[in-house]
Amino acid sequence: MDATGRRLLRETGAARPVVAAIAALALAAAALVIAQAWLLADVLARAFLGGAGLAQLRGALVALVLVWAARALVAAAFEFTGRSGALAVIGDLRRRLAAQLLCGRPITAAGERSGELATAAVQGADALEAWFAGYLPQVVMSAVVPPAIVAFVALHDPAAAIVLAVTVPVLIVFMVLIGLSARHSVRARWRALALLGAHFADVVRGLPTLRAHVRAGAQAAAIGDISDRYRSATMATLRIAFVSALALELVAMLGTALVAATVGLQLVAGHLALRTGLAVLVLAPELYAPLRAVGQQFHAGADGLGAAERIFAFLDEPATVATPATPRPAPDPAGAPIELRGVSFAYPGGGREVLRDVRLRIEPGETLAIVGPSGEGKSTLAALLLRLADPTGGELTCGGVDLRDSDPDAWRERVAWMPQRPLIVAGTVAENVALGTPAATRDAIAGACARAGATGFVAGLEDGLDTRIGDGGRPLSGGEAQRIALARVLLRDAPLLVLDEPTAHLDAATAAAVDDAITVAAAGRTTVLIAHRAELAARADRVLELRDGQLAEIAVGSALAVAA
Repeated sequence: MDATGRRLLRETGAARPVVAAIAALALAAAALVIAQAWLLADVLARAFLGGAGLAQLRGALVALVLVWAARALVAAAFEFTGRSGALAVIGDLRRRLAAQLLCGRPITAAGERSGELATAAVQGADALEAWFAGYLPQVVMSAVVPPAIVAFVALHDPAAAIVLAVTVPVLIVFMVLIGLSARHSVRARWRALALLGAHFADVVRGLPTLRAHVRAGAQAAAIGDISDRYRSATMATLRIAFVSALALELVAMLGTALVAATVGLQLVAGHLALRTGLAVLVLAPELYAPLRAVGQQFHAGADGLGAAERIFAFLDEPATVATPATPRPAPDPAGAPIELRGVSFAYPGGGREVLRDVRLRIEPGETLAIVGPSGEGKSTLAALLLRLADPTGGELTCGGVDLRDSDPDAWRERVAWMPQRPLIVAGTVAENVALGTPAATRDAIAGACARAGATGFVAGLEDGLDTRIGDGGRPLSGGEAQRIALARVLLRDAPLLVLDEPTAHLDAATAAAVDDAITVAAAGRTTVLIAHRAELAARADRVLELRDGQLAEIAVGSALAVAA
């Protein structure tokens, strides 16, 4: 078992009882295999040498049938235990991945290929079922059954035991060599599959843009090339699987033939009883069966291990949002200033610092506008205020409390946020508006829509607030999605508002109405506006320009020029 498999068993709590149950079943299986061989040999020896009839053999035959039935039950228990354990482990891995994405690295994970992670979390994690239900039980069986059989045979036929003890390591060496060869092929296949999934997801998201620029054909060709890589990697894996099956079967067949020759010579010479010889002959294939099955099941679960390796690599990356073991109570921005004290921030692997030694004090109830060229870090600054990331240098405090010492979720309960690209979930308009305030009344939702300038287009929908939007529902334009997101923010009674381009994608008349709504909503609340529109920036108490990673206060007249 490689390092990823060992880590999967070590770090996943759900895997431990599975391994314990499989080990107990393996011990039972070993005992049943030996009992079956001995009973079968006894029946045959008594029937052919002793001339025993059916009446004399009835007890042994009943015992043999019971052993066969018990072996079938153990095999079924192996399957059930492995598959139920796989479901628990897959669920645990997906929970940890979601927690890392949502809590540990909520914005810095944006650099990851979302399609690749989705492939690993869905199709790749599902492939772990074959690893747990097939490969893991056979690994445990191969560690328990062959030693038990060799020990039993050694007590009755030392010569045959020596043959078995010599041939088993040869089979294991073949398995190791094949596994090392297959590992590279499986990883190449997994990388091709992950790239195919990621590229296809990117193409689907950008299909309108590709069509507009007449690049859809080129992307189809690119997907075809990646598909060919995946096909080639899959065929290489299959070739190794077929060769490995042939090699393992050949070694097992030769080992069984050597044991048969050894037993036959001893029977001819009169050095071995027929019952013992028959038992040894029956046990020889049973010894090699778990080892051959390990080689066969290795390929079935290899995709799952490849996905687990990718998931673990992502989980190993350091979290960018600290969650203290004993958090302090989250400060309230309604009555305490927010301060950035020498704050710097750089994205992992990004090289340069997006923010450098930023110093800022935001008073309670103040409306602050931040302007500046695109790509200068305005959205990153908003993400720090939301604790979607923590500063890589300096401190972000509220009322003198470093926010890294408090629970991120408790702080976010006090913040309402509207991102540049709002999320529309699959559901009704009302459910989307009330996403951050699920207990909101119908009247409150309608009022938030009115203040956000969304009443007009919502009234024109077939079912009004009950119209389904998002995946599988009515598609929204950019401006409509923006107004739904703004209504969501206005509905949320949070003391801190962070609005990132709240009037983007809106026409002039609607934008002016939304500006008025923001002015009303900001009254009595601390508000940070990321603004490009000069009219919106002019409504702020103070305007700061972010350029080259640093903030500088500017006059409103200058702000109008910069925002414009």
